[in-house]
Amino acid sequence: MKDLIIKLWKILQHVFVTININSIYKSRSVKIFYGGAISGNYGGPFVKIKRIRQYFPKYYINFNLVYILSNAIFLKPCSINSLKKSNIPIILNQNGIFYSGWYKGDWKKKNLEMSIVYHQANYVFWQSIFCKKCADKFLGKRKGPGEVLYNSVDTKVFVPKPKYLTGNQKTFNFLITGKILPALEYRVIAAIKGLDLAIKKGLNANLILAGELDKKVLINCKKILEKLNISKRFSYIGRYSQKNAPSIYQKGDAYIMLKYKDPCPNTVIEAMSCGLPVLYSNSGGLPELVSKDCGVGLQVRETWYKGDVIPKYSDIADGMIKIYENRKKFSKNARDLAVKKFDFKFWIERHKIVFKKYKL
Repeated sequence: MKDLIIKLWKILQHVFVTININSIYKSRSVKIFYGGAISGNYGGPFVKIKRIRQYFPKYYINFNLVYILSNAIFLKPCSINSLKKSNIPIILNQNGIFYSGWYKGDWKKKNLEMSIVYHQANYVFWQSIFCKKCADKFLGKRKGPGEVLYNSVDTKVFVPKPKYLTGNQKTFNFLITGKILPALEYRVIAAIKGLDLAIKKGLNANLILAGELDKKVLINCKKILEKLNISKRFSYIGRYSQKNAPSIYQKGDAYIMLKYKDPCPNTVIEAMSCGLPVLYSNSGGLPELVSKDCGVGLQVRETWYKGDVIPKYSDIADGMIKIYENRKKFSKNARDLAVKKFDFKFWIERHKIVFKKYKL
């Protein structure tokens, strides 16, 4: 059913492209068609579209520019070709790619589909240097212009917890957020086992999980927690939206991101903006987001044939302890870096400049 809906949605987007091309007119203002990507409160692509639409509303007809997310491509190759023939500019926001280590389907076919818009786009925003290197490696080196533009956060909304909430706190809370499907179960399991070792070394800490968690993953986590006798050290909040996301981050004292080769996770940037130090897998785009003064990067091996590479549990435990011992310094640095490097104003300003330059 899901595949059928996506197929029908792609056909509908082609209809919009065809109608627009048959009624092209030039406008002084930027009018954007988002290529079928929709906005929402859950998931990176949905949130990104919601944020940018605050400044650039969506148009299904009479648009003079197309903005596409690489992880939400609903335009068929024939639609892309029609846009190019009609000289309607395409701006691409390029995130990750497909590779055998994490995608169990035909990853070469998926990359081939993605490569069409990657090479046809007039301009590309790569979400990290890692994203650019991956795109050049798996999609083919691009000849057209572009720039690295990291994801952003509204630093006036995502703020550190009030001081009165930390005054009498005795237990240090590590936080994990996101959509955890079975393929990403390793993120939580590794954190639990690392926490167990850290507790045995004397750290008084808990693990909080918030987001959409697969039922099987939750069952497996509870089994391990019971076996390690640390069930009371774990709590699962459940799903949350962007509206209450800041309050979720404020429940934590540090953030954990052990996903392997994550291109540019919004959650890490949001956590830093809320003053959370980050314990992270030293892979993908994460080393670009988190400096050594904002958290602890954990060494992992380099491979494209495995998608669940994790640090040693002992390294995770030591990283937790190091973050606790440097919590005030790391927290301040994380917040400062988010304000300086990832504030939403800069992100939207770069889009405004590029959109105005390329619009029809």
